[in-house]
Amino acid sequence: MAKSPEINLSKISTRAPKGLDKDKIKNITKGFLDEIETLQNLMYAENKHSLLIIIQGMDASGKDGLTRDVFTSVNPQGIQVRSWKAPTAEELSHDFLWRIHQHTPAKGMIQIHNRSHYEDILITRVHQWIDDATAKKRMKSINNFENHLIENNNTTILKFYLHISHEEQLSRLQERMQIPEKMWKYNENDLKESELWDIYMNYYEDAFNQCNQPAWNIVPSDQNWYKNYVVAETILQTLKSFKMQFPGMKKS
Repeated sequence: MAKSPEINLSKISTRAPKGLDKDKIKNITKGFLDEIETLQNLMYAENKHSLLIIIQGMDASGKDGLTRDVFTSVNPQGIQVRSWKAPTAEELSHDFLWRIHQHTPAKGMIQIHNRSHYEDILITRVHQWIDDATAKKRMKSINNFENHLIENNNTTILKFYLHISHEEQLSRLQERMQIPEKMWKYNENDLKESELWDIYMNYYEDAFNQCNQPAWNIVPSDQNWYKNYVVAETILQTLKSFKMQFPGMKKS
């Protein structure tokens, strides 16, 4: 398999290409979502494929909003969402992938991970909770783990990084302090973590370049309407590639 080109986040725009019609793109996205709903039902019925969607991004990059906007119309019977927080004491007593493996998709299912096992080589490195040698071992384990899911459960893995600018992040964090409807999202540690932006970018790039099979999708995310469009189109094309068919009547 050919090696993917190195990812350098500073060279990738966080905004939609110039000249796009926002309203037109939003209408196209709505059509994508209708098709995704249909194909997800087919995927659940056929029960041959599974889809793991990993969503990573800095604080305020729009991970929750993306999950809501893209998957609202999907049949809840065939989808599960897991938002990963700091590991519990029980989880820490196992290897770092133990808790993740319990929430990978069964055949016929879509599983969304809001944050993921990549946090174990991101925030842990930023705060020097693990050293580089441990991080490299974990990246090797992640590659083996993802390949295991692909080979042994017919799982397709889509990895999305919601790419926002530091300026956009700071603007959104300010909104969380000023707009009543958004104050519930505010965490006093968010601004402290934002000060470590450059360090985070360095470790994100290392994670992307060391764990890039399956490849990462770097999604320009300063504008939510374009972020939703890119992610929805990628998911739709993936589902179409499965070439699924409804099964016939079951025999007794």
